[in-house]
Amino acid sequence: MAEKNIVFTGNATLLSIGQGTWYMGENSRTRPKEVDALRAGIDLGLTLIDTAEMYAEGGAEEVVGEALQGGLRDKVFLVSKVYPWNAAGKKAIAACEASLRRLKTDALDLYLLHWRGNYSLGETVEVMETLMQQGKIRRWGVSNLDYSDMQELSRISGGKTCATDQVLYHLGSRGIEFDLLPWCQRQAMPVMAYCPLAQAGRLREGLLESRVVQDLAHAHHASAAQILLAWVISHKGVMAIPKAASVAHVEENAAALKIVLSADDLVRLDNAFPAPKRKTPLDVV
Repeated sequence: MAEKNIVFTGNATLLSIGQGTWYMGENSRTRPKEVDALRAGIDLGLTLIDTAEMYAEGGAEEVVGEALQGGLRDKVFLVSKVYPWNAAGKKAIAACEASLRRLKTDALDLYLLHWRGNYSLGETVEVMETLMQQGKIRRWGVSNLDYSDMQELSRISGGKTCATDQVLYHLGSRGIEFDLLPWCQRQAMPVMAYCPLAQAGRLREGLLESRVVQDLAHAHHASAAQILLAWVISHKGVMAIPKAASVAHVEENAAALKIVLSADDLVRLDNAFPAPKRKTPLDVV
């Protein structure tokens, strides 16, 4: 069984696949289905749920808040993200409080800077520490910061308490392997991989329809998507946070935890989709 645990600061141990919520909360007709999917994921052990004030302008947080009613909040490691223009001072405190109201909870397990903006990293660290002191968040981290950003953050007072960096990572987008991922692994800092199956479009189709991926899916009695997820979480300290808007989809994601890719499997995938020789910019989601 290929279940792997990811450990965040404070001894929070979680399975290496969580649940993303990007694009949730945008359509009231699909909301019950989204709520059911999140609850099914919790039942399957996918207890990290990632959301953001950006997603549907708070709508995704409201979906998560509904899903956690009935005593499920204590079973979940809840993550949200703050807009960069809200990431300092009173704006950050107000933004966090608004997220908490939408999520119907008193505290976040992890609060992330969604991407870097005009506020200095020092100002963001300062307000994250304030939010922790107020009991509104238990940990803080960042998203979409590259290697140089993380080096700068680590030199700031309090910056080394950063709990994670959430970045784009999948078999067809391996830029973080150039320097960011090895650095995070040396720091024992978990990396949260968003869009682990790539976004919709030609790139995603190319991954799912790849002959190598299809062959491995057949060999492992799995789907192509499960092979792609298994590849992401085969990397030390990496958690995948795919979106699952249906119960069937979340069940498929959870089953990827059981897939063990062999050394030969990994070589075949590496040859088909080699890591870049230079850094590539990170998209923002």
